[in-house]
Amino acid sequence: MLGVDAQHRSLPGADLIAAGLADLSRGVVSVPALVVLVGAPRLRALGVAVPPASVPDPEHRLYALLAAGDPDGAHSRYNALIRRLVSYERAAACVA
Repeated sequence: MLGVDAQHRSLPGADLIAAGLADLSRGVVSVPALVVLVGAPRLRALGVAVPPASVPDPEHRLYALLAAGDPDGAHSRYNALIRRLVSYERAAACVA
């Protein structure tokens, strides 16, 4: 599967994963891109073509990026993003 294919576009979190894959393919390190990098091992195992990126500790980088924009809401936003990632991974595993 290259990116998020038609079969997976309706899965929960697919919009976040698609945005992250698009950003990574352009070399952009964004919130969605970092979420994809956090889940890269499992996403690759599910057949998602995650572009290689040399971002050490994507979990910490994601939290730091969220905290820079909203220090008080970073923790809850981080957890919400990770829940969306896990929802996509679980749903994609059922479809695969």
